[in-house]
Amino acid sequence: MIESTVLGKRVDYPQHYAPEILVAVPRSVNRKLYHLDDDNLPFVGADTWHAYEISFLTESGLPVVGVLKMVYPANTPAIVESKSLKLYLNSFNMDRYGCNAIEGYEIVSEMIRSDLSACVGGPVDASIFAPTDATVPSALTDYELLENMPFANDIQFSHYTEAPEVLVAGQKAGFMAVMTHLLRSNCKITHQPDWGTAYIFINGKSLPTEESLLQYLVSIRGENHFHEEICEMIYARLWRLFHPDDLLVTCVYTRRGGIDICPSRANRPDLLPVGLVSATLLTDKLLRQ
Repeated sequence: MIESTVLGKRVDYPQHYAPEILVAVPRSVNRKLYHLDDDNLPFVGADTWHAYEISFLTESGLPVVGVLKMVYPANTPAIVESKSLKLYLNSFNMDRYGCNAIEGYEIVSEMIRSDLSACVGGPVDASIFAPTDATVPSALTDYELLENMPFANDIQFSHYTEAPEVLVAGQKAGFMAVMTHLLRSNCKITHQPDWGTAYIFINGKSLPTEESLLQYLVSIRGENHFHEEICEMIYARLWRLFHPDDLLVTCVYTRRGGIDICPSRANRPDLLPVGLVSATLLTDKLLRQ
């Protein structure tokens, strides 16, 4: 598998700028499992990555640190494999860019935009923020926490691989805005656990019961997929089973190796959380970041 080129293997960190180390993973492979057609996707969306360990030197040799935010649309042919991205970003560490931090941020950001766009096959936006840069509030607010609801301790949980059959429609119509910190899946290659928070907004004539939605999200615990694939799997199940008027699924995963991945999928662009999917805005950290 192409994604196992560096993931799960011992690879020396490059000592200088190394765009050739980036690995692209085709989206189409996993989408076929859930009958998602790249030419007729039931969603728009973006993949947002935060890298908290970006660093390089100025021309005088002074180290510079910052937070990199990069965003690219869900319709690119590929995603970038996360370990290869980490190795790539570390290849900047001992190279010199710009006469000061601000100039270096601009130079390195443009290099990252160009290299990542070539890797994923579509436009990548990227910005580097100084550690002291102000943040804006997260748009992911006013979601009810499923595991805090009264029924949570009364459910018998028995599914720990994805079980869409547990999803059932309730009597309510309208909208539901819920979240859970219990999202857990596993790396597709190493099978190491990835922890996350799932945010779901669904509006329509048919809604899943909160109990069955929690059971379904818990059932993902044993799945082996990349973060973006988990988000699309949840979206595809809810879209096909409940035919909502509006649907947004956002998954915010815990950072690993200084990088977090936050995919977001919706049936309309205006449903996407603006602060999260904009590369020019650095939002407040959420629990899993």
